[in-house]
Amino acid sequence: MTAESGNTTMLSRKRRWPWVVGGIAFVLLAACGVCLGSLVAWRGVMGPREFGDAVAIIRVEGTIDGSSLNPFGGGVYSEEIIRYIHNADEDPSVKAIVVRINSAGGAVVASDEIYSELNKVDKPVIVSMGDVAASGGYYIACAADYIFANPATLTGSIGVYSEVPNAEELLKKLGIEVVIIRSGPSKAAGNLFEKMSEEDVAIIQAMVDEIHRMFVDIVAEKRHLPVEKVRELADGRGYTGKQALELGLIDELGNLPEAIDYAAQAGGIVGKPRIIDYQAAPSFWQLLTSALTQPRPGISLEEMRRLNTPVFLYSYIEP
Repeated sequence: MTAESGNTTMLSRKRRWPWVVGGIAFVLLAACGVCLGSLVAWRGVMGPREFGDAVAIIRVEGTIDGSSLNPFGGGVYSEEIIRYIHNADEDPSVKAIVVRINSAGGAVVASDEIYSELNKVDKPVIVSMGDVAASGGYYIACAADYIFANPATLTGSIGVYSEVPNAEELLKKLGIEVVIIRSGPSKAAGNLFEKMSEEDVAIIQAMVDEIHRMFVDIVAEKRHLPVEKVRELADGRGYTGKQALELGLIDELGNLPEAIDYAAQAGGIVGKPRIIDYQAAPSFWQLLTSALTQPRPGISLEEMRRLNTPVFLYSYIEP
């Protein structure tokens, strides 16, 4: 082997060396992240190794959705919350559950999934409202045996909507034509590329009205209010905690400590209860970036899907 070829080989190895080191470092960092995430999840779900009767806290904080397709995290996913509900319900040491809600709502189906699972729990279920427990957040709260809210909590917003973006005019200006081939006149209703027809608007409006009636009926049943009264309140507006108390939408003004004390009493716990706080483990991306910076908000795959599909939402929109 010549001196020139030897130098070339050494140079090639030197160039590869940073990539090898970087690859090893990434694998080690990933392994640490997985271990840390598992530890956080274990501590959050199982709680500390203690004994005695407990009150479980399940947190519904953020936009409500079915399952996460977004690696950045930051939402409330019904699959995860339902798993916590099952864990708390099956744990014999848990005598009562406090659902801490700080959410302006989200997807209709995901909200109903959480609501339905809470309805199956035989143990006392108490809701503590944070800054906001509106729309889908209030829908979930209706499953509780007793509801606490801060006087300044924003709640209510009993309503449903569907948003359908339309980029037809923009595409025309860009010289882009989209040809849609469909099996029926309403098959592609709500797609991004053409304005909805009056017939399609009427179809979606009918579905919105049906879901809204379901929301009203649930509030009337769970809060023991006349349907006519709830219908008057259910125009989408939000209420403060104080207003909600006067209207019968909640039971008492108070914060999380008051809700925990009430839950302990309702669960027959003598003395100070042990607390099991169910918290989600951070995503892998969050573990990698938390020490350096906060992840930038971005559009998720689920949100991208919604651009072409009408979605019904229980969400509060600030006026």
